[in-house]
Amino acid sequence: MLFTTTPVYALAVSIVYMVLWFRVTSFRGSNGISIGDGGNAALLLRTRQHGNCAEWSSFLLILMILAEGIGAPALYLHITGALLLIGRIAHPFGLKIDNAGHPLRYVGNGTNILATLVVMVCLVINLLGL
Repeated sequence: MLFTTTPVYALAVSIVYMVLWFRVTSFRGSNGISIGDGGNAALLLRTRQHGNCAEWSSFLLILMILAEGIGAPALYLHITGALLLIGRIAHPFGLKIDNAGHPLRYVGNGTNILATLVVMVCLVINLLGL
């Protein structure tokens, strides 16, 4: 099986992931914090932005690979991948220490939940041969 759709989104999300990683690493270096957050709220925030990206991205990309591997239509994968990418771009801007209700946080979480539901439906339909 040749994977052609999921790798496009894996690459795009990897770029977001690396940007978030760089923000954590450069902040650590410039503030002399090797492990943990050192009680620094800004580093904690950046760490969670990066961690959230890692958590959602790996989960959804695994589901997308499985769906593509069983022959799911590319449309489902593009919808899932686009939602994942939108969510991973929006979420870091909405994740604020002092504002749990920031609209971009809802966009980030909402698009990733929708992406998960789309790929789950896709998997069920393809597994059951519907």
